[in-house]
Amino acid sequence: MKDHTGSSQKEKFAKKIRRDALWEEENEQTIVGITNQRSWIANTIMELYKTTWQVEIFFGDIKQQLHIKSFIETSENAEMIQIWIALITILILKALKAQAKHPWYLSNLVAFIRLNLFMKVDLHKWLDNPFVKKQPPPNKYIQGVLF
Repeated sequence: MKDHTGSSQKEKFAKKIRRDALWEEENEQTIVGITNQRSWIANTIMELYKTTWQVEIFFGDIKQQLHIKSFIETSENAEMIQIWIALITILILKALKAQAKHPWYLSNLVAFIRLNLFMKVDLHKWLDNPFVKKQPPPNKYIQGVLF
């Protein structure tokens, strides 16, 4: 089959490729991949693919949850600082999510932290049970009737 430039697919992709399929127990699904790396076993290729996908998800979370559209400052040093701050922030958020007993979605956790940013709370208690109503402090002194 020739493309619009007149070269065939065989000429464009001279290397032989292979199709690998691997059953994944965790999600009970078959993962299919195509590669030109013929010396590695299918397991290695699929693990590499899964790891790469986790990196994609991680950076997607940074863009989505931290709402980073552009850099505030554009010098190389400033961009690196902003990238590191974003990485540290998302890692802290994911660590808090992993430690919490409440089944947070990352987006909900970020939104709730934004809403409660200036509230004085015990963070770990709040993460475990965010919907407990605060009890008013007990009255230590009850004022008697003056007249």
